Amino acid sequence: MEADHKKTALRMIPYGIYVLTATDGDDITAATVNWVTQTSFDPPLVVIGMKADSAAYAITKKSGSFALNILGKGQQGAAFAFFKPAQVTDGKISGEPYRNGSTGAPLLESAAAAIECNIVELVERGDHHIVVGEVVDAHVNKQPEGRADDATLWMRELGDNVFYGG
Repeated sequence: MEADHKKTALRMIPYGIYVLTATDGDDITAATVNWVTQTSFDPPLVVIGMKADSAAYAITKKSGSFALNILGKGQQGAAFAFFKPAQVTDGKISGEPYRNGSTGAPLLESAAAAIECNIVELVERGDHHIVVGEVVDAHVNKQPEGRADDATLWMRELGDNVFYGG
């Protein structure tokens, strides 16, 4: 296999941009993620690829639940803010106001929408592990005009030099 072809082909897969949040006791994590997809209607399941050696993965795994905050158009600043380890001060995570959802996971008030999930399976293989979550609650903060997926912030909207994959 040609390494450049593999890299280019994998980078052709489009990704939305999301902020995954979770809590375990006093530990709170919030991290930008993009390897996300829905995999079942009944029950509603989503899968997320998370860096295996990250604090975000460790806290999410221990918590047993998470929220997937769906960023909307124009929220590039929030996406970049959560590329770094989250800082919690004055009721904000990395400068973003939040409230706790029904699972205890933080819900970003500025996110276009959020889904809360309980972890139903973990696949620990490779440099990213797969988290399978069953959707147990959903919130829409901003009703989309037109197609719902047109309201989502996409990886390509973060700039020509931002890639993840390949």
